[in-house]
Amino acid sequence: MINTGNVIETIRMFNDENLDVRTVTMGISLLDCADPDPEAACRKIYEKIVRRAKYLVPVCESITEEYGIPIVNKRISVTPMAMLLAACPKGDPLRFARTLDAAAAAVEVNFIGGFSALVHKGFSAGDERLIAALPEVLAETKAVCASVNAGSTKSGINMDAVAMMGPVIRRAAELTAGESCIGAAKLVVFCNAPEDNPFMAGAFHGPGEPDCAVNVGVSGPGAVRSALQKHAKGASLSGVAETVKKTAFKITRMGQLVGEIAGEALGVPFGIVDLSLAPTPAVGDSVAAVLEEMGLESVGAYGTTAALALLNDAVKKGGVMASGLVGGLSGAFIPVSEDAGMIAAAESGCLTLEKLEAMTAVCSVGLDMIIVPGDTPAEVLSAMIADEAAIGMVNGKTTAVRVIPAIGKKVGQRLEFGGLLGHGPVMPVNTASPAAFIARGGRIPAPLQALKN
Repeated sequence: MINTGNVIETIRMFNDENLDVRTVTMGISLLDCADPDPEAACRKIYEKIVRRAKYLVPVCESITEEYGIPIVNKRISVTPMAMLLAACPKGDPLRFARTLDAAAAAVEVNFIGGFSALVHKGFSAGDERLIAALPEVLAETKAVCASVNAGSTKSGINMDAVAMMGPVIRRAAELTAGESCIGAAKLVVFCNAPEDNPFMAGAFHGPGEPDCAVNVGVSGPGAVRSALQKHAKGASLSGVAETVKKTAFKITRMGQLVGEIAGEALGVPFGIVDLSLAPTPAVGDSVAAVLEEMGLESVGAYGTTAALALLNDAVKKGGVMASGLVGGLSGAFIPVSEDAGMIAAAESGCLTLEKLEAMTAVCSVGLDMIIVPGDTPAEVLSAMIADEAAIGMVNGKTTAVRVIPAIGKKVGQRLEFGGLLGHGPVMPVNTASPAAFIARGGRIPAPLQALKN
C-alpha cells in the first residue's frame, strides 16, 4: 500500500496548478448480459451496471473529502456493445444505447463509454448495425460515448469501416447542429485502441479485461509547466526531460493511491493508472503552454513535434517508474478545443491541421477535438481517419480521430461546447478530393513490423 506521505508534496499542485484526477472510470464487463431477447438483454445490462457502479460516485466524493484530491469526472466503460448486439439479432441499437444512458443517469456518472465496435480486421455480427445507428444514438442520448477501432498494427486498416465513418461523423454533427454538433464530439475512431483507456470518448471495457475494474486517469499539464519554470530554467533538454519525469512520477503515485483506495472501497480490482497530460480550457492547464515553456514562441512552430516527443516520452518514463500498473494511453493529449494555448495558436494560423497530423506521430493519441467547416465532404473526413490510422499502424501506437464538422459555419468562425470540451476555431481543410481512393475499400495490409513472432 502506498504511504500517503508520498503525495503530500503533490497537494499544493491541486489549488495552484490545476492538478487533478481527471477521471475514475469503472470498467464493467457485460458479456454475461448477452441474450437473444432484447428486453431481457437490456434488463440485464441496466441491472448489472447499477449494481456494480451504485457506489462509484459516493466513494470518489469520500476520497476527495478525506484526502483533498479533486476527482473531476466519474465514468463507466462497458464491453463493446456490438458484441451484445451480435447475440441479439432483433435488438435495436438505439434501445441498447438508451439503456446505457438510463443506467448512467441512475448512478449519476458523467459519461458511459463502450457503444463501440472493434472492426480492425473486418465486420462480425452486430458491428454494421451499431455503426449505422451511431448518429441517432449520439443525438438521442446524453451520456453515451462511442468509438470504432478501424485498424491495428497486427491486422492493417479496414478501409470499408473507414469509408463508413466519414458519413457517420457528418450525420452525427447534422443531427446535433443545434447543440454545437455535440454528437460528433462523443465519437472517436481509433487505430490500436487500448482496452483499458479511462478517458472519453474512447473508453470501452475490452473483452480481455476482468469482470469489473477501476481505472484512473490523472492529468497535470499545469503542474509540469510549473515544474519547468521552477527547476529547468536554463537547463538543457536533457534537464527538461528529467524534470518532466520527476513530476510525472509524483502525479502517477497520487493516481495509484486513488485507484487502490477506490478499488478497495468498491470491492473490485484496481486496473491501471493512465497518466495523460489532458488539458482543459482553464488558463494554466495547457499542453501547448508546456511546449512553449521549453522555448517555442508558439505551438505549431518548427520544433513543436520534437518538443512533444520529448514530453510524451518523459511522461511515460516517469509514470512507469512510479507504478507497475500504468496503462491506457499515458502521454500527452493535443485536443485543440480543450487547450487554451492550442486554441490561440489555431486562431493565429500558427497551428494547422498538417502540423497537428505530424504531432500525432509522437503524442499519445491523434487528431482530437478538431473543428472543421460544416461543408467538409464525408470522404475527406474518412481520408483524415485513414491517414491517422496509417500513422498508428506503422508506428505501433494508438492514434485516433475526433473531428467535428461545424454545420453552418466556415473557416475562422468559432464553435462553443462549454465545460471541459471548451471552444475552438473552424480550421481550414485541404479539400482536394480523396473520394476515388476511399471508394476502393478493402483492407490496407499490416506492415512488416507486425510480424514479430
